[in-house]
Amino acid sequence: MNSESPANNSAPDDETLALAHALFDAAREGNSAVLGSYLAAGVPATLTNAAGDSLLMLAAYHGHAGTVRLILDHGGDANVPNDRGQTPLAGAVFKGYTDVARELLAAGADPDAGTPSARAAAQMFARTDILDLLD
Repeated sequence: MNSESPANNSAPDDETLALAHALFDAAREGNSAVLGSYLAAGVPATLTNAAGDSLLMLAAYHGHAGTVRLILDHGGDANVPNDRGQTPLAGAVFKGYTDVARELLAAGADPDAGTPSARAAAQMFARTDILDLLD
């Protein structure tokens, strides 16, 4: 007998998918008001999309330090890579977002995690201001 219920085997419904897409968009856009409401209501800060990008990864990669802090404050993990092995810190370094890098480092982000690591990205793109933070 299968111990899994049918609900556990089904794909999310259209309404759930639409909400998830709206949350990923809010993270990309730095819309902390919308995202904060849902996080406060219990949406997991560790939510990921089909590519493994977390809310934190999307906010970091798009340079939204305040939204990064919000997600971290609600349980986001600064060291979880996406499906390509990229971490939020490496994304912020790649894009040159020093303020986002500071937030992630303050939350314990490992500059040597991921592929490429944040340290390697900083060296590759001559982000000396961020390299100084990593040492």
